[in-house]
Amino acid sequence: MTEANTIADGSVVTMHYKLALDDGQVVDSSEGNDPLAYLHGSGNIVPGLESAMNGKQVGDKFDVAVKPEEGYGTRHEEAVQTVPRGMFPPDAQLEAGIQFQATDEEQRPVMGTIKEVADETVTVDFNHPLAGHVLNFSIEIVEIRVATEEEKAHGHVHGPGGHDH
Repeated sequence: MTEANTIADGSVVTMHYKLALDDGQVVDSSEGNDPLAYLHGSGNIVPGLESAMNGKQVGDKFDVAVKPEEGYGTRHEEAVQTVPRGMFPPDAQLEAGIQFQATDEEQRPVMGTIKEVADETVTVDFNHPLAGHVLNFSIEIVEIRVATEEEKAHGHVHGPGGHDH
């Protein structure tokens, strides 16, 4: 593995991070865990954060506010749907706040969150839970290295902090 000095496409970046919303609520963090490793330039993290990472170096610490359009997108009210209760398996636990996976018209997986359960219907939200939110990241760059050819071909990091096959 070859070290790199500056983050650019094809870099494996290892970082500690904290993600908070505008109200200060921390929704994700690497604190107390291993740092996150990702392949820069492969769309493995939200676009606004990836673009803010360009040119950073090991040891850099910075904050970045990512607008919804460069994060998980804006909210779409048409993604909130009321469906018949029978669309769920009979033994499914149905209560507000539960997330589940479904498939769209092209049989691609989509995540949904139950918003409300009535006698005959269930209201679900297929927006990403962080859609419409400004994402406030605090970042510390721990390591930068050149990705292996296999990592580049697969589009993600292998090994510690990444993905093993």
